[in-house]
Amino acid sequence: MKASYWRTLADGRIECQLCPRRCHMRDGQHGYCFVRQNRGGVLELVTYGRTSGLAIDPIEKKPIYHMSPGASVLSFGTAGCNLGCRFCQNWHISTARDMAVIGVDASPEAIVQVAIQRNCRGIAYTYNEPTIYPEFATDIAWCAREAGLVNIAVTAGYINPAPRADFFAHMDAANVDLKSMNPAFYRQLTGGRLEVVQDTLCHLVHETSVWVEVTMLVIPGHNDSDAEFGQLSDWIVEKLNPDIPLHLSAFHPSNRMLDVPRTPPATIRRARDIALAAGLRYVYSGNIADDAGSTTYCRGCGVALVRRRGYSIVATRLTSDGRCKQCGASVPGHWVLPARHI
Repeated sequence: MKASYWRTLADGRIECQLCPRRCHMRDGQHGYCFVRQNRGGVLELVTYGRTSGLAIDPIEKKPIYHMSPGASVLSFGTAGCNLGCRFCQNWHISTARDMAVIGVDASPEAIVQVAIQRNCRGIAYTYNEPTIYPEFATDIAWCAREAGLVNIAVTAGYINPAPRADFFAHMDAANVDLKSMNPAFYRQLTGGRLEVVQDTLCHLVHETSVWVEVTMLVIPGHNDSDAEFGQLSDWIVEKLNPDIPLHLSAFHPSNRMLDVPRTPPATIRRARDIALAAGLRYVYSGNIADDAGSTTYCRGCGVALVRRRGYSIVATRLTSDGRCKQCGASVPGHWVLPARHI
């Protein structure tokens, strides 16, 4: 399919304008992300209509905690990525350069039908970076909204402003990876720039109606200092909103960082304490067993509103419109969604 966001250069090459990499491609060449290719002087999205897999997941696995707790979503992905994270947990998909990885044909209409048949609340664009295939994702999202489903982007947020506005206009929620507050971390371990992701987060929180949650993968020896946790928390409080849920997720050895140990649970708990002390109101622990770090508490009376065990809802004292059953205080989130969004 012909892609959007590109121009032809004076020497005949194509410049992709989707993300800050602005890849220049001669005929036959792929961009860094792999999925965008110059074919005869036209930029094409070569993975349109194909998927690396579909799965039914709890919405908490994305992780999204303040939207339809306990609901199922259809997880969908293709292949490729516009970052090169050395610690990528889905590296076999994000670094794939073989079309066989995405060998399953799947039209937007067919994907939405699967979600409806499996009683899913919506579709999560995940496994690999969804902003590198916006033409496909937004076609799916349009069909999903027509069917009364929600759309959730699980993203690194590495995208230019114009396509960013177009892409997220079709999303109801997003979990954005904020991998570190250190620009050198982004340059050396991801090949990207911190300020691009920060700009995406500011855009989403202040200029859209998208519900936003943030995840930081805590990697021993790289972004696990108290100073970094404090800087991250202060930035979210000051630049975004203290009601933004923060998920602090434990790392396990993967991809090109097999020599780095797992994140100790104590580190995640310490990070959560620092974030709460900085003024964040909803801070969650990921990839460890932590009852307190898995629970949503009422900021009014302190009662446990949603208790989780892993990705399962154990108990809830939250009303359908997102209020505490005990004191009536509201909890920030997207709790009540219209059947149709268009």
